[in-house]
Amino acid sequence: MPTYRVLVSDPISEKGVEALAAAPEISVDVKTGLKPEELLEIIGEYHGLVVRSQTKVTAEVFAAAKNLKAIGRAGVGVDNIDRKSATDHGVVVMNTPAGNTISTAEHAFTLMLSLARNIPQAHASMIAGQWDRKSFEGVEIYGKRLAILGMGRIGTEFAKRAQAFGMRVVAYDPFLTEARAQALKVDLAPDAASALRGADVVTLHIPLTEETKHILNHERLSVMNRGALVINCARGGLVDEAAAKELVDSGHLAGIALDVYEVEPPAADFPLFSNKKVVFTPHLGASTAEAQENVGIEVAHQVKDFLVSGEIRNAVNMPNLDAKTLSEIGRYLDLATSLGKLLAKIGPLQADAVRVSYLGHVSELDTELVTRTVLTGYLAGGRHEAQVNLVNAPAIAKSLGLRITESTVALKTNTTELIEVSAIKGDETVTVAGTFFGPNARIVHIAGHNVETNTKGRFLIVENDDRPGIVGVIGTDLGKAGVNIANMSLSRTEDRTRAVTVIEVDSDPSAELLAQLRGTAGILRVLTLEL
Repeated sequence: MPTYRVLVSDPISEKGVEALAAAPEISVDVKTGLKPEELLEIIGEYHGLVVRSQTKVTAEVFAAAKNLKAIGRAGVGVDNIDRKSATDHGVVVMNTPAGNTISTAEHAFTLMLSLARNIPQAHASMIAGQWDRKSFEGVEIYGKRLAILGMGRIGTEFAKRAQAFGMRVVAYDPFLTEARAQALKVDLAPDAASALRGADVVTLHIPLTEETKHILNHERLSVMNRGALVINCARGGLVDEAAAKELVDSGHLAGIALDVYEVEPPAADFPLFSNKKVVFTPHLGASTAEAQENVGIEVAHQVKDFLVSGEIRNAVNMPNLDAKTLSEIGRYLDLATSLGKLLAKIGPLQADAVRVSYLGHVSELDTELVTRTVLTGYLAGGRHEAQVNLVNAPAIAKSLGLRITESTVALKTNTTELIEVSAIKGDETVTVAGTFFGPNARIVHIAGHNVETNTKGRFLIVENDDRPGIVGVIGTDLGKAGVNIANMSLSRTEDRTRAVTVIEVDSDPSAELLAQLRGTAGILRVLTLEL
C-alpha cells in the first residue's frame, strides 16, 4: 500500500503526474477545477498537494488539511498560497523558479518585436480586408538603447537575445555588481531613473513590492526618448497604467505591450484598450508546452522527494534542517534573518560582497546555515525575483556576482557573543550586528551606531543632526499621526555631529507622515522597515 496520497488540483503536464505515480510510496489523484468547498471537504485525506495558480490554498484549507506535509507550486509565484498558514501548520511550500525562465523571456522579446513592427495591428487590418502599408510603418530595434529593470534569470536571458539583435543594453538591479555586469556585457545603472534616461525600450523583470509599485510612473517614463517602447511581462502594478495611457496618447511613448495588469483580467473599459498603439496578451509569459512540462516534472520530483526522503528543494517557507542541526543553531536563525533584511535596507546598492563575522559560542558551531540565513534575509530584503530561500540564495548571489565571506568580529564590543554582518562596495562598508541577552536576541549596532532594539517588529530609523529638540519633534509628529512608540533607542557619533534614533512602532507610518519627517530641518534620512 502507498504511504502518501498526493492531490493534483490544477492541470500539470502528464509527465509530471507520471513522475509522482512512479514512486511506489505515493498514490496520486488528479482532481482539477475543484470549488473551494470541495477542496475543503477532501484535503484532509492528502499528504501532498500540487497546484498552479488556480487553486487558492487559504488558511481555511490549511486548517482542514490535517495530514498535509508539502505543497508544490508548478511555477514561480505563490500568491495563491497562504505561506504564513503553511508555516504555522508545518507545511513545506516549494515552487519551481527556473522552469519558465526561457518561456517568459521569449514572450517579452516577442512583445517587443510585435510592438516595434505593429504586427498585431497589421494582422487585424489584413483580416478586415485592408491593404494599408503606410499606417503600420515600424522601427528597427538594432542599435536602440534597451533598459532592463531586474537582472535575474529572465532579465539575463532577455539581455542575451537583445544583444544578438544589436541592441545596447543598460541594466538596473540593486544586487548586480559591476563585475557581473561586465561579464554579461551590459552597462550597469546606479538606479532605475538612470537606466531609463535616454532609453528607447524598457522591459521589466522585477516583483511587485511597495518599493517597485508604479516604478514606471509619469516622471520615469518621461525621461525615456520620445517614441520609446515599454514591455511588462513581470507583474501588474509595476507600470502606472494611467500615466502610460497619457504618454502614449501624447505620442511621447510609441507604444506599450502588456502581459500583466493591475487588475486581472482587466475590465472591458480598460483605458488602454482604446489606443491602437498598445499590444495585449492575457498573462501568457509561462504559457508554452515546454515551460508547463518543465515545471510539472520539476514540482512532481520535489514533492515526491520530500515525502519519501525528506529532501527539500526550492522551499519558500522553511529552512533545510534536520533536528540535530536545528537544536544547535536554531536560535541564531531568526537573528540572522533580521540582520540580513536590515542590512539590505540601509546598506549600499549593488554591493560587491557580504561579510558575516562571528564571536563567541556561535563561532564554534557549523555556521554555514547561519551565513546562508543572513544571505537569504539580505536578498529577500530587496530581491527583484521570485522567492529567495536557503536553497537558492547562494546561487542567486553567485549569479549577481555577490561574494559571501566569513570572518571574525571586527567591532569593539562588550558582549561575549556577536553576529556581525557587513555590506561592502568599494571603500564603503556598512555594518549591523546582533547578540543575545539571555534568551532574547537584540540588534546592538547599526551603521556605526551602538543601539539596542528588538529583532522583530515595525521600525522607523531616523538619522539627524545631533542638536536639541529633534527627538521631541519626531515624537510629537508620531503622536499627532496616531503612531504609538513601542520602544526607542538613541545613539550619536563620538564627535556629536550626527545621531540615530531607532523607533519601534505599533503601526506603519503613513506616506504623509514620512514626507513630513523628511522635510523637517536637521533630519537627514528616514527609513521604515519590518523585521
